[in-house]
Amino acid sequence: MFRWTDDRFVKARSYSETVWKPALVAAGVIPAPDKDPRKRSRYATSRKEELHQLRHYYASVMLAGGVSVKELAEYLGHADPGFTLRVYAHMMPGSYDRARRAIDDRLFRPHRVSYGTGTEQ
Repeated sequence: MFRWTDDRFVKARSYSETVWKPALVAAGVIPAPDKDPRKRSRYATSRKEELHQLRHYYASVMLAGGVSVKELAEYLGHADPGFTLRVYAHMMPGSYDRARRAIDDRLFRPHRVSYGTGTEQ
């Protein structure tokens, strides 16, 4: 889906180590890396700072925006929308919120008056 400037596909691990984690260090989210015995940089991260969190963020934004679970499953590459629903159901807007908004929109919208007929809409 994403490519480097030399037209090679971006590999998640490579991107994470060369772009994502250095950006987190620069933002002060994680500490600067330590060097391992082979002098390679090793970042101290937990699952909260991993690149995979962007996937969850994307899913939550899509669900909040009204994208169906079936569509989201396709976008995420899940063969089974049921799996997508099990993973992301807690991120879906609550039915109580949707019901409250629906009735608020109906009851508290500005009234329009049709002149000449004597009726309100």
